[in-house]
Amino acid sequence: MKFLRLIVLVVALAEFTQPASAQEWTRFRGPNGTGISHAKTIPTNIAASDINWKVELPGVGHSSPVLWGERIFLTSTGDDAGGLSVLCLNAADGKTVWRRDFPLAPFTRHKLNSFASATPSVTASAVYVVWNEPEHYFLAALDHSGATIWQRDFGAFVSQHACGTSPIVVGDKIILGGEQDGQEFVPGSERSGKSFIVAVDAKTGDTVWQTDRHSVVVAYSTPCIREAADGKQSLIFNSQAHGIYAVDPDTGNVLWEYDQAFKKRSVSSPFIAGNIIFGSCGSGGGGNYVVAIKAGDSLASGKPELAYEMKKSAPYVPTGVAVGDLAWFWSDAGILTCVHAPTGEIRFQERVGGNFFGSPVWVDGRLFCVSTTGELEVVEAGDKFKVLHRFPLEELCHTTPAIAGGRMYVRTEKHLISIGGEKAARP
Repeated sequence: MKFLRLIVLVVALAEFTQPASAQEWTRFRGPNGTGISHAKTIPTNIAASDINWKVELPGVGHSSPVLWGERIFLTSTGDDAGGLSVLCLNAADGKTVWRRDFPLAPFTRHKLNSFASATPSVTASAVYVVWNEPEHYFLAALDHSGATIWQRDFGAFVSQHACGTSPIVVGDKIILGGEQDGQEFVPGSERSGKSFIVAVDAKTGDTVWQTDRHSVVVAYSTPCIREAADGKQSLIFNSQAHGIYAVDPDTGNVLWEYDQAFKKRSVSSPFIAGNIIFGSCGSGGGGNYVVAIKAGDSLASGKPELAYEMKKSAPYVPTGVAVGDLAWFWSDAGILTCVHAPTGEIRFQERVGGNFFGSPVWVDGRLFCVSTTGELEVVEAGDKFKVLHRFPLEELCHTTPAIAGGRMYVRTEKHLISIGGEKAARP
C-alpha cells in the first residue's frame, strides 16, 4: 500500500514538474496565441542539413501541431473520403505513437478549407480536439494515450466554409467559440445558426457557462487572454456580429464590446500589444482592414475606444504578431507591414511575395511564415524591412509553425517537418 501511494505521489508531482519546454506550444499560435518563441536554436539560413526529419501524415489537413514534452499532437482527415484522425507523434523522430479515428461524413466546404483545420489544445493530462459536420459541432478530450475522456456535441454548425475555430485552455476550463452564419448559404436551405461561446470543465466536459451570441456570419477567430492593470483577466474574442469584445472567463459575462469594429468576416485571431488590442476582418474578394482599440486599464470601467485602423494591404486570414512597441501584419497577398503599435505609425509596408494563409511567428528577433506554396520566409523582426532567407518546403501549406524544445515544426498539407535544435545554432 505504501508503494502504491508513492507511485500515485510521483505521478501527481510529474504533472507539476514538467520541463519548461513541455508547455511552450500548447495551443494555436503558442503562448496565449502570441506567436512568440525565444528559442535560440532555429537557424536563419535554413539548409537541408537542418531538417531533423520529415514524415508523411495519413490524410491531409490545415491544422497546426501542438506539443507537450516530446509528444506532438495534430489532426488529419481523409477529406473527400471523410473521417478525422487525431495523431500523436514522437518529437524526437516523428514516428507515430498512436492514432485515433473519428467518423466524419464529407460535406460541402470551402475549397481552401479542410475538415482538419482546427488546431488542438493540450495540457499535461489531455488533448482537446474540435471538428464538425453540418448538424454537429464536436469537442473531445483524449488522454495522452489516445483514450477518450469525454466528448460533447453542441449541435449544428452553420457555415459556408466548414469549421476552423480552435479551443483553448484557461485554468480548469476549455473555451470554444461557436459564432455562426445567420443562415446556411446553400440553395433551398434556410437553417439558422445558433451562435454561442462556451466554457466546459476540462476534466468532465460539463458546461460551466454558455453565452449566446448574435448570428451574422461565421467567425474563425481563436480567443486570447488579456490581463488588465488591476490584474483581472478577460477573454478577447473577434467576430463581425460583436466586433472585439471581452468576456469574464469565470462567468461568461460580456464585460465590454466594441461592436462597430468589423463590417466583414473575422478569420484572424486577436492579439495584444500593451494597451492595444488588434483584430482584422475581410473577405475573399478583398476589403480587408485592421482595427486597433484601446480597452482601458480596468475590466469594470475600461470602455473600449478606437485607436486607429489600417486599411491598406491588411491581412484577412493571417494573424499578426507584436513584440514591444512594434506589431507586424503579414497579408494574404504577401505584404508585410510594420506598425508602431501605440500610435499606428507605419514603419514599413513591403512585398515579401507569395500568398499566405498561415500566420507569422516571432523567433529570437526574426519572423517566420510559410506561403501557400510551401516557401518558408525568414524576415528580420525590426522596423526596417529585410528578407533574411527563403527555404522551399515545396508543398501546399496553410498552417502556422510551432516551436518547442528548441525545434520548429511545420505542417504542410501531407507532411510534418522538424527543423533546428541544439545542433543547429543560429549563425
